[in-house]
Amino acid sequence: MITRREMLGAAATVGGAAFLGGVNEVGASRALADDQGDLVKANVGRTSDNAKPLPPGEPGRDYTPIFTPNGVTLEYRLIDGVKVFHLTAGEIEHEFAPGLKAHLWGYNGRSPGPTIEAVEGDRLRIYITNNLSAPTTVHWHGIRVPNGMDGVNGLTQEPIPTGATFKYEFAVPDAGTFMYHPHFDEMTQQAMGLMGMFVVHPRQRQKAPADRDYAIMLSEWRIIPGTFRPVTTEMLDFNIFTMNSKVFPATQPLVAKIGERIRVRLANLCAMDHHPIHLHGFQMVLAETDGGIIPESARYAMNTVLVPVGSTRAVEFVADNPGDWVMHCHMTHHTMNQMGHDIPNLIGANLKGLSTRVRPLVPGYMTMGQNGMGEMADMRMPMPANTIAMLGGKGPFGTIDMGGMFTMIKVRDQITGYDDPGDYRHPPGTVAVAATPEELNRDGITTK
Repeated sequence: MITRREMLGAAATVGGAAFLGGVNEVGASRALADDQGDLVKANVGRTSDNAKPLPPGEPGRDYTPIFTPNGVTLEYRLIDGVKVFHLTAGEIEHEFAPGLKAHLWGYNGRSPGPTIEAVEGDRLRIYITNNLSAPTTVHWHGIRVPNGMDGVNGLTQEPIPTGATFKYEFAVPDAGTFMYHPHFDEMTQQAMGLMGMFVVHPRQRQKAPADRDYAIMLSEWRIIPGTFRPVTTEMLDFNIFTMNSKVFPATQPLVAKIGERIRVRLANLCAMDHHPIHLHGFQMVLAETDGGIIPESARYAMNTVLVPVGSTRAVEFVADNPGDWVMHCHMTHHTMNQMGHDIPNLIGANLKGLSTRVRPLVPGYMTMGQNGMGEMADMRMPMPANTIAMLGGKGPFGTIDMGGMFTMIKVRDQITGYDDPGDYRHPPGTVAVAATPEELNRDGITTK
C-alpha cells in the first residue's frame, strides 16, 4: 500500500518537475523567438570561466541601429571583447519645447539619458559617475543580471555617493526592450528625469528585420507655471506629458520610406499613468513586451497599444500609406500642455458682456472656454514666465490643436535619412473639403 505521505511526496515530485519544466519552457521562449532560427543559447549570459564568450555584436552587421527622436545612442569602447560605456548623472537644464525649460537631473547632459544598445550575449561594463548632490544607484529594469548588479540601494549594493564612480559589469542574456533608472529615492530621482532606454538585439537577425527602429520614452511631469523645477511629490495633477522629454510641437517626427518595415519601441517610466498610444493610418502588430520578442505566430493586429507604468512595448508596421500620420496618447488630457489644466467648466455658459465688465479690474482679460478649447490654440495672450500654451503647432491647413504626448510619422517615397521632410503634399482631390450645394443635392443630404 502507498501511504498518504508517499503519495504527497510523489505528487510534490511530479509537481516540482512540471514547475521546472514550465520554467525552462518560459526561459526558452524569452530567449528564443520562432523566427530567430535554431540558435544555440548555451553561452549567452554565462559568466563561468569555461564558457566561451560570444563576439560583440556590431551595428549594421548584426542589427539595425536604434534611432531615438530628440535623443542619442550611448557610445562605447571595445576593450578585450567587452563593450565599455560611461554614464554621468548630474543636474541639467532641459527644454521641453520653446518657451518651457526646467532644471532636471539627467544622464550625460540629457533626459532621458542616451539609449544603450547591445546584442544578446554581449559583455558590458558600465561606469556610473554621480555628480548629483544626492546618492544614487542604477537599476537595469527588466534585464536578468547577477544579483549584485541589480542596483537596489541597501539590498544589492551601497549607494553611489556624490563624486564617486561605480562599475556595473554583466552579460545581457535576453533580447528585448528594457530601461535603466535609479533605485534610490525613486520618487524624486525619476521625477527629476533620471531614466533611459536599454535595447538588446537578438543575436541572430530576424527573418523580417525592421528597416527603421525607433525608441520613445514616455514620461509625465508637474511644472507649475512660472517655476523651473518639477514637483516630485505629485500623484494626480500632471500637466506635462512627454515623448523623449519633449512635447508637441517640439517632438521630432519619425520618418519612413514607403514600403519600409518600422519598429517603434515604447517605454513608460511615468509615475502614475498608463498610456494607450494610438497610430493613425496603419495597422500595427505587437512585436515585443518587456518579457521579450513575441513569435510571429503569436502577434496580432492593433492600432492602439497600451503601455503600462514600468513596462515596455514594441510595435511594428509596414509604411505603405504615404502622408503625415499622427501617433499620440489617446488619453485626451495627455495631449495638452500646461495651460489646459485647472480651468473652470464654461461649456454652454452665457458669458456675453463678461469680458467688458472684467477688463477694468483685469486689463487684457478674455473670457474663454464656453465653446470648448480648440480655438484657444490660435489665441496669443500674456502668460506666466516659463510657460507654454495648452495646444498648438503649425500645420499646412492651420494650427494643429494638440500638444503633449503627440508626434507624427511621415511616410514619403524619397526618404533617405531621418530629417523632417516637411509637410505632405496631398494629390489633388484627396483632402476633405466643404461639400458643394450640387453634391448635397445629388446625394439627398439636407443640413437643416
